[in-house]
Amino acid sequence: MSIGHTLLGLLEGEPRHGYDLKRAYDERFGKDRPLHYGQVYATLSRLLKNGLVEVSGVEAGGGPDRKRYAITAAGVTDVATWLSTPEKPEPYLQNTLYSKVVLALMSGRDAHEVLDTQRAAHLRVMRELTRRKATGDLTDQLICDHALFHLEADLRWLELTTARLGQLAKEIS
Repeated sequence: MSIGHTLLGLLEGEPRHGYDLKRAYDERFGKDRPLHYGQVYATLSRLLKNGLVEVSGVEAGGGPDRKRYAITAAGVTDVATWLSTPEKPEPYLQNTLYSKVVLALMSGRDAHEVLDTQRAAHLRVMRELTRRKATGDLTDQLICDHALFHLEADLRWLELTTARLGQLAKEIS
């Protein structure tokens, strides 16, 4: 996810302080991985330098002055372009799990054990996500669905690879 573009999108609604942006981001997008304040302010600094945001006000407080940021016309255009550009589908043609299976076979280790261990880990995470989905709001449900669909695809691959393990062993030896 592009943090810069996401912060710009949040600024489209109204000007905000960095603290407010962090809170809005964490609430909508960062439940599992909240932003650090340093990351927010470093991103805002870069957006400011690139002319995508501007300081729309400064308020004195008990500590340092609090800047309020607003999106510029160039920022609105940048967000619109980002939103209309499809993400590149990532076909994981050489993933780590495949490498582990091949290396297990090459070294005489039990590749079935590698696949079974991975299957158990996937199923554990899927159970956790299913529980979270059942008690979560719509945002949580959509995020969990996305992750669950990816994990289901991985499980299908694990089953197919298990079925073809003998053939793979012959090809790599």
